[in-house]
Amino acid sequence: MPLVIRMARAGTKKRPFYHIVVADSRAPRDGRFIERIGYFNPLLPKEKTERLKLDFDKAKAWMTKGAQPSDRVMRFLDAAGVAKREKRNNPEKAVPRKERKAKEEAAKAAAAPGAAPAAGAAPAAAAAPPAAPAAPAA
Repeated sequence: MPLVIRMARAGTKKRPFYHIVVADSRAPRDGRFIERIGYFNPLLPKEKTERLKLDFDKAKAWMTKGAQPSDRVMRFLDAAGVAKREKRNNPEKAVPRKERKAKEEAAKAAAAPGAAPAAGAAPAAAAAPPAAPAAPAA
């Protein structure tokens, strides 16, 4: 049974409040859980201590049993010094999707042996006989 430490949303529409729970990874986000170990209220200012309440001892105990924290919960644990969060690096994130796709397609075209470039179709069209000029209207 793969366990995760994640946030389950509570609160009303446009007023989020999250319970930090230990759950089976196959259970729905707001569904069945094993234990509630804290809460997070993102609407409170960052300097308030009531913004995050998390039982770090229970979190450590669940992690020794094999529970994997979600990205956001791992940030909380890293800030408290309980666990070390690995830095992420995605240099492609800032590049717009269209440019990334064009770059990938260009790389595929260059890698394919014997593939004619897309510009090769233009000379063939230019070699076609010109169309007859339109007759002047009387």
